Amino acid sequence: MMQTSQLFFVYNILFCFYFNSNYISSVYSLSSLYGQTTKNVATQTLQGTGPPTVDLNQYNLPLSSIEEGWSANFVQKQTENKGKIRLEAKDVVENYVDTVIVNFPRNDGGGMGIELSELAGGRSDGIGITIISGLVEGGSAEQSELFPGDSLASVTLIRRQRQITTGDKEPISEKEEEWSVSTECLAYDDTVNAIGTLPTIKQGFEDVFVLKIKRLRRRPKVSVKLQYPPNQNEDDETIEMYAGENLRQGMLIRGVKLNDPLAQRFDTKQDGNCGAGGLCRTCSVVVSSGADVLNPQRVAEEQMMKQNPRCRLACKAVVGYGMKEGEMIIRVNPKQW
Repeated sequence: MMQTSQLFFVYNILFCFYFNSNYISSVYSLSSLYGQTTKNVATQTLQGTGPPTVDLNQYNLPLSSIEEGWSANFVQKQTENKGKIRLEAKDVVENYVDTVIVNFPRNDGGGMGIELSELAGGRSDGIGITIISGLVEGGSAEQSELFPGDSLASVTLIRRQRQITTGDKEPISEKEEEWSVSTECLAYDDTVNAIGTLPTIKQGFEDVFVLKIKRLRRRPKVSVKLQYPPNQNEDDETIEMYAGENLRQGMLIRGVKLNDPLAQRFDTKQDGNCGAGGLCRTCSVVVSSGADVLNPQRVAEEQMMKQNPRCRLACKAVVGYGMKEGEMIIRVNPKQW
């Protein structure tokens, strides 16, 4: 078994977890086998953003915020008989949890070369919250894309052995073995013990660590300036929306009056709200600037708005598409201008 010293771990407790009520309340609530089912609302919203077109690391939280931002929760899906302990964001409105895969080769030292800090623990079942607090100089992970505040969800060791032919020819065969341990929501000692079960370094083999990381990030935001037609007697206002939000739904829940009575349905040419079905124009808006932070139009919407290329159906528009931040200026109820 790998010795703890070979892991280059530094046991650096940042909080006296016995007296940290924020962490203990979230972790101790897990003692019941029938705990509360939770959903990561932020992740569900962010699914509408499409593939990222920006560097998501710009949304990483500072370590001081991350230390207060993690929560261990009991999560059970409707299709599962048993729930699982998952690491999630305490504030699912402002933040979200991203899953990142980081891999790097094992160097001659044998260990990963990461420093760990325990945020919560002290339970008999080993449940807790442990994060990466730093990387050891000269360690295997020194040049990896790990950040302070990341939490290990699992660690996999892949070992390869190659049989090399003489001369400059390529290897004629390659043997590969793999070992994995789950480390999500474990206290420090249990995290170290789990990783310690992985095989030690062995001469003649190439080892690669593959880490599944939970990373806490803030949700990208878009500033939307709303301009109303003169007959509504409404002052311009600015609202803030999160990446992945539907433009129509986001405006309605923020109290924006969005139902142009002069707009006609595309299918019947009569008036009437279709209820976000994309068949009427009552939620159409003029995008004066910032169209690049919206999702591209699909064929049906493009056909409906062919005569008004600057208009969008709010019910079919997603803000912050591609995980972009930015600013928009839109005119609501354009038929009344």
